[in-house]
Amino acid sequence: MNADRSAWPRLDYAAWRDTGATLHRWTQIVGKVRLALTPWLNHGWQVPLYVTARGLGTSAIRFGNGEAFEIDFDFVDHRLVVRSSHAAERGFALAPMAVAEFYRRVFAELAAIGVNVAIHGTPNEIDDAMPFAEDTVHASYDAAAVGAFFRALAQADRVLRRFRTSVLGKASPVHFFWGSFDLAATRFSGRAAPPHPGGIPHMPDEVIREAYSHEVSSAGFWPGNDALPEATFYAYAYPQPAGYPSAMVEPSGARWSAALGEWLLPYAEVQRARDPGSGPARIPGVDAPRRGDSRRLGPGTRMRDRRAARSARRARQLNARHHALRQCTLAPRFLSTVLFTAAVDNND
Repeated sequence: MNADRSAWPRLDYAAWRDTGATLHRWTQIVGKVRLALTPWLNHGWQVPLYVTARGLGTSAIRFGNGEAFEIDFDFVDHRLVVRSSHAAERGFALAPMAVAEFYRRVFAELAAIGVNVAIHGTPNEIDDAMPFAEDTVHASYDAAAVGAFFRALAQADRVLRRFRTSVLGKASPVHFFWGSFDLAATRFSGRAAPPHPGGIPHMPDEVIREAYSHEVSSAGFWPGNDALPEATFYAYAYPQPAGYPSAMVEPSGARWSAALGEWLLPYAEVQRARDPGSGPARIPGVDAPRRGDSRRLGPGTRMRDRRAARSARRARQLNARHHALRQCTLAPRFLSTVLFTAAVDNND
């Protein structure tokens, strides 16, 4: 793939397919190191990587008697970098190499700074779960393709951070899940959700059920796979509220995927956007509570008589309806925000 220095670079799934498959497994190896050494946090938030100024990184991982280290994928100079609080920076060049060789070299670097850690040695959320130490099949690394992927990822991170600021309740960081190989941010209603059915390849059902233990609305960016061979922005809700698949979603390039249960906006639509239009979608009566009608969003106070109790029940019903409506409108707001941001950038 030729280098593309535009703000929103062109992504070609077919051209980077083999590199993406290799990089997916490399990020799992590094992510599993963080998983093995970090205390559990709700919804698995202790495991992701984060977009940095130069690629993806673990952030600081504590070990031993107060020491720390971090592992970064530098997609600018194409190096794996290991930094610690007690030793000189180490690392090696990112270049075509088998997953098995990458696995060996990562653990050699960690041993050199005194980090002794064992990980679960097979991939998660991948059908072909060949053990890392035995995988000599996946060995591609196209530096230009990785550079374009990183710049697209950085743009997605920028939009998701902006979108995340509009919620006052519980919301996840913007983080990169190495299992599914996507960048995501999630909002929570606070309500318990029905048990997730599970069934994700090589992922324990109890982990998925804990991740989706409460109602969520998620948005993110995914570089695609063989089943959906294009980079895509997405939005979904669990459990899916009534009317979600048929909600009026803008921009016009967005589509509902029954197979994935998600709203999708192809990255190619975003990359070539030129008309900012009127800006990100805003839904009157949903983006903010109506004046004088705060009961729609509040649980109500303790009532002393039957009439007040009926009013409280009605308020709860309205609150539930309002929440369902907000869930249905988060997808268009996120996807239109993505397109608007790219169109402004592309016109600069």
